[in-house]
Amino acid sequence: MINAYKLYQFSNFLYKKKIPFLPKIIKLLIFLIYNSSIPYQASIGKGTTFGYGGIAVVIHKRAVIGDNCIIGTSVTIGGKSGHLKVPIIGDNVYIATGAKVLGPIKIGNNVIIGANSVVIKDVPDFAVVAGIPARIIKINSVIDEKV
Repeated sequence: MINAYKLYQFSNFLYKKKIPFLPKIIKLLIFLIYNSSIPYQASIGKGTTFGYGGIAVVIHKRAVIGDNCIIGTSVTIGGKSGHLKVPIIGDNVYIATGAKVLGPIKIGNNVIIGANSVVIKDVPDFAVVAGIPARIIKINSVIDEKV
C-alpha cells in the first residue's frame, strides 16, 4: 500500500540523484492525496511510519527525524519565527496525534510526545512529555513492544 512515507522515500531518492522535476511532482501528489507537506529535502530515517498514511502531517524541509519513529496525524514539525534552526528528532520517538514540535530544539531517543502537546524545549532521552507547553511527566520510561 502506498503511503506518504513511501512517496517521500522515492522523492528523496530522486532529489539525492539530482533529478530536478519529479520530486516536486511527488511532493504535490503527497499534498493532494494526504493533505500533508512532507518535503523531499527533509531527512526522515528508515522505519519511520505515519499514522493513517500521513494525513495532515507538516514537516519543515530542514527537519531531521531519526529511525523507527511513529508520527501521528495532524503533527507539525517546524521552525519558529526568528530562528533559522528546526527540530532534530532522535530514534524511536512516538509523536502522538496533533502534537507540534517547534523551534531549534532536540528531541532525544525513545521519547513519547503526548497528543496535542506543543514542544518548544529540548527533551532528554527516555522521557514522556505532554501539555501546552510540553513538560516532562515521566523520565526513564521504556516503550514495551510486547503489548
